[in-house]
Amino acid sequence: MSQTTHKIIFRTRATAHGGRAGHIDTPDHHFAAKLSVPQELGGGGGVGTNPEQLFAAGYAACFQSAVGAVARRDKVQQFGTTEVTADVGLARDDLGYMLDVELHVKLPGLPREQAQHVMEEAHKLCPYSRALRGNVEVRLHLVEDEGQA
Repeated sequence: MSQTTHKIIFRTRATAHGGRAGHIDTPDHHFAAKLSVPQELGGGGGVGTNPEQLFAAGYAACFQSAVGAVARRDKVQQFGTTEVTADVGLARDDLGYMLDVELHVKLPGLPREQAQHVMEEAHKLCPYSRALRGNVEVRLHLVEDEGQA
């Protein structure tokens, strides 16, 4: 195992039991979820979530925080409530499975050019984006607000 040169400031843990048709939980009991295999993957659907939904939720929240960090860093004037939606798909090629990711970012009250800049800078900063860079294409879409020019 190689040593890291960075300082770990937070670490968490989750354990999967039974794969896609099982459940997951955390040792602190703050999170637990039943998993079910989507029909598109040959499962019964069911009421549980799946790894792609969990990834989408985490990525959307993390990216939205990165937007806020960029806005503070660049002293962007006050704007409306941001919204980030992550669309995460599971794709397949000759080698196996891969993720397909799109982020839809709404930055109301900012001119289009400034909103685009904030979104792109957040993509450089967000840990999820950094982890995927060079391995998974993440398509960014600015969701334009009425009056955004």
